[in-house]
Amino acid sequence: MTTPRLCETVTAPTMAELIAARDAASAADLVELRLDGVDRPDVAGALAGRTRPVIVTCRPLWEGGRFDGSEDGRRRLLEQALAAGAEYVDVEWQAGFADLIASDPARIVISSHDFSGVPRDLADRVRAMRATGAGTIKVAVMARRLSDTLPLRDIAREGRAVVIGMGDAGIITRLLPARFGSCWTYGGNAVAPGQVPAARMRREFRFADVAPSTRLFGIVSPNAMHSLSPAMHNAAFATAGIDAVYLPMAAADFQDFETFAAAMGVEGVSVTIPFKLDALAAAATADALTRDVGAANTLRRRDGTWEATNTDVEGFLAPLVEAFGGPIAGTRAAVLGAGGAARAVAVALRAHGACVTLHARREAQAAAVAADTGVAAGGWPPAAGWDLLVNTTPLGGTGHRDESPLPGAAFTGRLVYDLTYGPGESRLLRDARAAGCRTLDGLPMLVAQAERQFAWWTGQAAPPGVMKRAVRGPGL
Repeated sequence: MTTPRLCETVTAPTMAELIAARDAASAADLVELRLDGVDRPDVAGALAGRTRPVIVTCRPLWEGGRFDGSEDGRRRLLEQALAAGAEYVDVEWQAGFADLIASDPARIVISSHDFSGVPRDLADRVRAMRATGAGTIKVAVMARRLSDTLPLRDIAREGRAVVIGMGDAGIITRLLPARFGSCWTYGGNAVAPGQVPAARMRREFRFADVAPSTRLFGIVSPNAMHSLSPAMHNAAFATAGIDAVYLPMAAADFQDFETFAAAMGVEGVSVTIPFKLDALAAAATADALTRDVGAANTLRRRDGTWEATNTDVEGFLAPLVEAFGGPIAGTRAAVLGAGGAARAVAVALRAHGACVTLHARREAQAAAVAADTGVAAGGWPPAAGWDLLVNTTPLGGTGHRDESPLPGAAFTGRLVYDLTYGPGESRLLRDARAAGCRTLDGLPMLVAQAERQFAWWTGQAAPPGVMKRAVRGPGL
């Protein structure tokens, strides 16, 4: 199989803006010109002066596009694109333009889009599309689960095809076209559900380097696309010269991930909320520390089974020791939250001699986790008297920096450690700093635990400083 190409989808309200977007698509191997969003489309103008091959598309409203004119008018635009020499023209399977397809089948991409899910008649649909004689078939379905993408792999085995899983769970198909058998894939600024900017696909997700034999790692999370972990791990793989890629895996549940991982040969993953307990339960083996924590944030495949570890503990402690500025033993620590991260923090602080109290809005949950980890449980909100306050809740994370688990609270302790991260300071840290506390956010922990994951997966240390530089964006 040849290396899949990257097609960038561009659209605009005017021809001038469309042409400008076409010419700015420098990360692409070919460009999809979406005429359906353009007022008074000019096919000849759209093609003139192009420096890359193009796919001309005019998607009607009934197939998820923006063209609301007549089918005769839309057909004329597609005929003009063929006559003007467009490298490819996209024709919807349900349009019934059989003679248009027959006029130049090699340049026709016959397409089908299902925005509701994976159609039960997918195989029959594909056979009918191939029977038209079109040179390339394109099948796009809405993936609600990672495992929804697996039937797409069978389509390309019979010939030239492009398969896309739309939505967050389907992003993996866009980033792994070689694994799914696509001759190209699509990037763009969310013109279709789940599209990723082409430049990001090349820079962060190593698009040009991923082959069918490339080792596969990733992050398992319902919100995987918001994670900074792909940027860190892919930068480390590239610097270390390892043929591997780390991708977002937006699983609907942990069983969904396991089904996908077994089929795709996933070697290792980072695991986030809410799957850390599931990850430990799924593992055949785990080290003593991970068993003590009762949750795993890292898995690797060995001899067909999962091994589990927890790098949150060391990752949490690495920046804390310096930031606290003194011994942790004897410290009064208040931990906010009762999830997998809270478990790791409680075990880490307890092991270093701190007096730990766990606090959560659901006090029964806090009591259960405290009993599991050998620390005390307290009420909500925590009373004054702590030296160290640790936030393990998601409040204050990216997109929610102005939310705080303790709005209006008095901060009288020594250090507030917020495990969230994002542009600027969280409200929790702003309030703590204003009250005179030292503050620490979760970015150093994120880097430290990721470096330990890399070493556990690969058997070699992460290249020094690479992961930290990879996540240093504006405001971070």
